[in-house]
Amino acid sequence: MAKTIQDQTLALAGVFQATHLVDSLARRGIIDSFAFEASIQSIFILNPDSTLEVFGDFDGIKTGLRQLRNHLSARNLKHLDTLRYAAALLKLERTLSRNDAMLSEVQAGISRSERQIEHFSILHSSVIANLADLYTHTISTLHPKIIVNGEQNHLSSPETVNKIRALLLAGIRAAVLWRQCGGSRWQLLFSRKKLLAQIDHMIHLS
Repeated sequence: MAKTIQDQTLALAGVFQATHLVDSLARRGIIDSFAFEASIQSIFILNPDSTLEVFGDFDGIKTGLRQLRNHLSARNLKHLDTLRYAAALLKLERTLSRNDAMLSEVQAGISRSERQIEHFSILHSSVIANLADLYTHTISTLHPKIIVNGEQNHLSSPETVNKIRALLLAGIRAAVLWRQCGGSRWQLLFSRKKLLAQIDHMIHLS
């Protein structure tokens, strides 16, 4: 993968899009369906020609770009869980990258879900349930554990929980992309202005 600041920004926005949607589901029980589909679709784009292809186009990652901009500019202090989930996913991805057996298990699970899409739509409840189950039996066994905060009436819904877990898997996929693009915590510390400039440019294109 290319390692430009644009590629790194797109990948990190993918992480924040997934975690924002997780937070929205847990707190309100609703999400932007277009952003949700783009995040779920990204799980299956494993050999892209470009970073943008993972999310389809700039519209597909617009929600993530806006959320990332809010956090980088300290304008989104209301729901810090989005940031907490994102930080945890980046740490989990580093742990996952050193676990070859689990990586193989995740890839096999994605392949099984991909075969399902031949018969169902990508957002079919069976596909989402299988992605959620894959997350539960792999990523969720690693540390740090992600504890999702929200309203109990939403978190007690099996359908909502499946969507949340599938989105956390999408967040891991974006975190993998972030590492492949050369992303690191140093970028977050020292390239904040460059990231913000890229975000504004890409939002304008969406």
